[in-house]
Amino acid sequence: MALGFFSRLKDGLAKSTQKLTGGISAVITRRKLDDDALADLEETLIAADLGPAVAEKIIASFRRTRFGKDVTDAEVRAALAEEIAAILAPVARPLIPDPTLRPHVILVAGVNGTGKTTTIGKLAQLWRDEGLRSVLVAGDTFRAAAVEQLQIWGERVGVKVVAGAAEADPAGLAFDALTQARADGADVLLIDTAGRLHNKSALMEELRKIIRVLRKQDPSAPHSVLLVLDATTGQNALEQVRVFRDMVDVTGLVVTKLDGSARGGVVVALAEAFGLPVHAVGVGERAGDLRPFDAMEFARGLVGAAG
Repeated sequence: MALGFFSRLKDGLAKSTQKLTGGISAVITRRKLDDDALADLEETLIAADLGPAVAEKIIASFRRTRFGKDVTDAEVRAALAEEIAAILAPVARPLIPDPTLRPHVILVAGVNGTGKTTTIGKLAQLWRDEGLRSVLVAGDTFRAAAVEQLQIWGERVGVKVVAGAAEADPAGLAFDALTQARADGADVLLIDTAGRLHNKSALMEELRKIIRVLRKQDPSAPHSVLLVLDATTGQNALEQVRVFRDMVDVTGLVVTKLDGSARGGVVVALAEAFGLPVHAVGVGERAGDLRPFDAMEFARGLVGAAG
């Protein structure tokens, strides 16, 4: 992760860091790491959206290694960063398109407002900078704004966007786009989808239909199913993973809007609960503000530890 991005990540996580470290300072400055201090620290971790399971695991480790000791605020933060990074390391896996597929088909899911369309545009730019060619599919055909937004990204990045008429069948559109992407020798096909959870059964059928139709051309498609989550939703992100996992085989996560949230700790809760790869995190609107996820840099940024 580039130093410039780490600086933006730390800035983006500032609200989350303040929420977490304020509680740590209150606990550590007044007593040893005894039972009461550990109980307070556990509450602080839960309040910072790391979740009960993560908090329990970290406190158990502290109890084994530091119980009864005098510790400084900085020592606790450094130890927390190590514990959090250990939880995150197994899921910090960048999404690397498979060059043998041409195209590597990526279905992008998530509720409306999480940043799906923007994430698709940023991924296309990231891969363009690596010399890969993408084709984008405006599969949220019931929202004109989503189609227009993807077309703007297509123009900005210089990639083809396949769009249909208003309320066109997303599955048919995806099928046609795969045909075009194959003919063009594209490296990646990124398919935007609707996110209308208020009608879960219809959304589930739409997503499954897209997959069924794609498999008429390529039985292994989609090769990746990305779920885009908005960090500002906090613990609700866990429920979104459960809902979408029931609909489709989610293969990885992208977490956006960390710059607008005090709930960055939810990334740790997601890693502990699901073990799904976290491919990238977003800390702003610019294309360069979506980058591959780095466990230790994120952990240090979250707890405000020196890096």
